[in-house]
Amino acid sequence: MDVNGLTEKMASTSVSLSPEEKLEIIKRNLQEIIGEEKLKTILKERDVKVYWGTATTGKPHVAYFVPMSKIADFLRAGCEVTILFADLHAYLDNMKAPWDLLSLRVQYYERVIKAMLKSIGVPLDKLKFVKGSDYQLSKEYTLDVYRMSSMVTEHDAKKAGAEVVKQVGNPLLSGLLYPGLQALDEEYLKVDAQFGGVDQRKIFTFAEKYLPHLGYTKRIHLMNPMVPGLTGDKMSSSVEDSKIDLLDSPAALKKKLKKAFCEPGNVKDNGVLSFCQHVLFPLRAKEGFLVTRKPEFGGDSLYATYDDLEKAFAKEEVHPGDLKVAVEGYLNELLEPIRKEFESAENKKLVAQAYPVEKKKKPGTQPAAGGTGELAPSLLDLRVGKILEVKKHPDAESLYIETVDIGEEKPRTVVSGLAGLYPMENLHERLGVFLCNLKAVKMRGVESQAMLMCASVDEPRAVEPLDPPQGSAPGDRVVFEGFEEGTPEEELKPKKKVWEKLQVDLRVDGDSKAEWQGHIMKTKLGNVTANSLKCVPIK
Repeated sequence: MDVNGLTEKMASTSVSLSPEEKLEIIKRNLQEIIGEEKLKTILKERDVKVYWGTATTGKPHVAYFVPMSKIADFLRAGCEVTILFADLHAYLDNMKAPWDLLSLRVQYYERVIKAMLKSIGVPLDKLKFVKGSDYQLSKEYTLDVYRMSSMVTEHDAKKAGAEVVKQVGNPLLSGLLYPGLQALDEEYLKVDAQFGGVDQRKIFTFAEKYLPHLGYTKRIHLMNPMVPGLTGDKMSSSVEDSKIDLLDSPAALKKKLKKAFCEPGNVKDNGVLSFCQHVLFPLRAKEGFLVTRKPEFGGDSLYATYDDLEKAFAKEEVHPGDLKVAVEGYLNELLEPIRKEFESAENKKLVAQAYPVEKKKKPGTQPAAGGTGELAPSLLDLRVGKILEVKKHPDAESLYIETVDIGEEKPRTVVSGLAGLYPMENLHERLGVFLCNLKAVKMRGVESQAMLMCASVDEPRAVEPLDPPQGSAPGDRVVFEGFEEGTPEEELKPKKKVWEKLQVDLRVDGDSKAEWQGHIMKTKLGNVTANSLKCVPIK
């Protein structure tokens, strides 16, 4: 594959370009630039210094070819490019990867990204690779972190990380530090510009606000659009069906592309078309994009530009199946050199160590949240809570509004459909079991931030809250026998219907003990029970 002439003496090509031509190459396919006038000024004087960073957590997937193709553009434009392997950021982002794996994952990222760049003809001698912890643990950097923490509000830190750092109800301080560290990287890497996805925009504007407070200059920010995944949503390492791994076999690639969302005529939220736009066309500008078909279906068609392909697809002149076949062929061309590089025993060992496959659990145990095992009740964040106040909902006769202490800094508001079924006075100062990781929902205008767990029967209608064991305190964790070591999800995603699937097996047994598939619900002090109901569901 002649990837847009990238192998044709890139350095000498960039020297012959005018500042205007360099600017055009830097800008193409970007969604937004903050600081374009400054970029123009620098290009009139010298080449631009750019950095792109990636947190070394999940495995890089084919969407990484989007920033890689732009890095190729930066190099064509004569930019000095630094790639940052942000291992410290990876640890701070709610600790997605423990320290004992991070050094191995940094090695994997470096090898696989170098293999990606080689596969699209980018000369590695034009790049600099830096590991974050090599300078982010220095005295100077640490002092700047402290200086910045004395200026940044909690509100600004949470807002800056909203699109990047995993958001939870009670965030860790590590996640709040994340945006500040990324801002400081611009100064410590001594660059003119930072490049990233448009999902980084809030961090970029955070950097523009706070770096001058430390006496450092604002940087230019270059933003790629976010490429949809194969399911139509954002491509993510944590959603298996949304992405194609760089080491996927041709058979796995074919299977995932076959399942990819690619509705006839629909050019929005189409991950297959987006990949053509942001990767294949920039790399194949001289060759065009060939869609092969049998003569009875119109024969082969060559598209010189992405706009031509998109228009043809919108008019349904290109069938999704034919588009997928073409993309499959080009993707295999890109991935085959990477697959070959990772056939070596050394690289296979590295992959196995950096991303260990979770072993199958024995019956009665639960895989960690996000693992590959069966759905288990330890995904539920169940805690003891104390109802501090209860009142009737002003706009719904069947609802109570409860203020509940579940061991956090602030009480939560819980809306329960118990009015007319359970006396309000019996709830005041009462302990109960609360499901705390459902997505908060508004019920007649009042946001409910947890669910009170109750034994419930329809005929005759009766409801009573579950009773934690005597002596329990707000915040005590509620678990199931055999699943004590599992980790609850931060938030149960409604689309996955985890709660709905687990709830059908929640019940009170003949001894009034709460259970899931025979596994007793308990705290460290004993069993969770119902007061009088037996052999009924828990809802």
